[in-house]
Amino acid sequence: MARSSFTGREGYRHSGLKQQPLVLIGLVLVFCGAMLARLTWLQVVEGAHYRELADENRIRLVPRSPIRGRLLDREGRVLASSKLTYSLYIEPRLVDDSSWPALRDRLAQVLKLDPAELDQRRGRGVDRDGYRTTLATELNPEQVLRFREQALGLKGALVDVDILRFYPHGTLAAHALGYSQPITEDEYKQLAGEGYKIRDRIGRTGVEAAYESHLRGKWGGQMLEVNAMGEVQRNLGDRPSVAGKDLTLTLDLDLQKVAEQALADKKGGAIVAMDPRTGAILALASKPNFDPNFFSKLVTTQKEYDQLFSNPRKPLFSRALNAYDPGSTWKAVTAMAGMESGKFPPDVKLATTACITYGGHCFPDHNGAGFGTIGYADALRFSSNTFFYQVGVGSGSRALKKAASALGFGRKSGIEIGWEESVGLVGDEDWAAAGRGWSKPGSTPWIPEDMASASIGQSVVQITPLQLARAYSVFANGGWLVTPHLADQGLDWTAPERRSRVAIKPATLAKIREGLRKVVSDGTGYGLNGPGIPPAGGKTGTAEDSTGGPDHAWFATYAPYPEGQIVIVAFAENTPGGGSVHALPMAKKVMEVWNRKRLKG
Repeated sequence: MARSSFTGREGYRHSGLKQQPLVLIGLVLVFCGAMLARLTWLQVVEGAHYRELADENRIRLVPRSPIRGRLLDREGRVLASSKLTYSLYIEPRLVDDSSWPALRDRLAQVLKLDPAELDQRRGRGVDRDGYRTTLATELNPEQVLRFREQALGLKGALVDVDILRFYPHGTLAAHALGYSQPITEDEYKQLAGEGYKIRDRIGRTGVEAAYESHLRGKWGGQMLEVNAMGEVQRNLGDRPSVAGKDLTLTLDLDLQKVAEQALADKKGGAIVAMDPRTGAILALASKPNFDPNFFSKLVTTQKEYDQLFSNPRKPLFSRALNAYDPGSTWKAVTAMAGMESGKFPPDVKLATTACITYGGHCFPDHNGAGFGTIGYADALRFSSNTFFYQVGVGSGSRALKKAASALGFGRKSGIEIGWEESVGLVGDEDWAAAGRGWSKPGSTPWIPEDMASASIGQSVVQITPLQLARAYSVFANGGWLVTPHLADQGLDWTAPERRSRVAIKPATLAKIREGLRKVVSDGTGYGLNGPGIPPAGGKTGTAEDSTGGPDHAWFATYAPYPEGQIVIVAFAENTPGGGSVHALPMAKKVMEVWNRKRLKG
């Protein structure tokens, strides 16, 4: 019995020993299989990814910025280009604290720089590109040459070229052209996938922003092989940058110059010159203005920024795209409302008086007596207030709003830089019932005084100089609402999607044209006549500033009459004395230059 029992235990032990190799082999096979699977995954499936990571550790791309496309006027003259500037840098990974003093002193000696300033610049740390530190900017040719002669003894330092935006005419057309600035970190995060670099500059305002993708080009760079310490081993080659495309604008340099000269003695204001047939902007001037070259500086102090951005005169603010009370230039809109409503047909005659009472106020005519019984043409010619009070009040606020909307008021014009543009205001009874934008619905009803003021472009009506130019283009071109633009882009600007027919009766258009012509031939706009001025139509305007400042001066005109080829709107901000005294001479200077060029062919 005992033997039998021993034999059973021995058999059990031998059976377990026989299974152990199989278990070990199984474990080895599983382990090897896992390793093989992992290697297959890393080398086959993820191989390209890890090769890319390895290359990123081994290869550094020193970026080279592209040259931004030029901005040209309609005749090919340069309005914005690029210029080269040289800067001094160090690569921190090649210059430690122990080697810096010797390098600093050598750089100061060779380039005649202040050692203390070099210390200060180095102390700011690496630039936004993450691999170098700027020590000096705008090196002159002699400094660049001296550095290159001594470059072998200046290890860790380099002189590189930067490409900066340059505006050869300074402040000229600054609000239209805009400017570019270094990209922000938030913008970089959003735009890195589109090829932007942390050292990039991006169009911030004006045409520079509107046509950013057309102008910017593509980055290139120098490929360098580095070791694990980040030390450069060799140059692997260059990838050239791709320059941006030039952009030809509709602006005329000659007209832009004279427009800004006409604004020179004004506190503030704007001039818009436009082709009424297509909407092409020939001049867009605003005062006060600024020099866009300011934003091309590599180093700018906080004090300099404050002088521009905190300036109470607001030089960055485009008056051409901001809304103001239009005064009597609005009377052509009221005339359209009266005729189109059917309540005051083109041949109507109304008695004008010293003043007419609406609500609790007697609204006067500007001459204190009235102009007798007159029709639309003479009412525009004399700029009779009491005539247009009757037309506006009799037609009603909705009729006036309808006419204004047909002429493009109350909304953006469609110009490429529209994010800077005010939509203005054309108040009516529905707007008042809704709270006028600042009160509770039903608490600010439309009153007779509102309608009287709206009839002559005061208080509840505010428009931009660009909107007024667009509206008068309808009268100049025979009834088409155009889209203002600063670049043709090879598009047909008379196509239906860019130019639409205004719902205005031929008789209405003819009567307004007749009145605008009388304003210039024998009315408040008579001062426009003279040598070098073709037959023209127009309207003067003097507007009370609803914000409490001095009066504004306006003049809107088009020529030749009756089918215009140019519309000019001149606006003098807070310049009391009348549109015929201040704004008309501004427009006349632009008209003279335009007509001289037209006659030369």
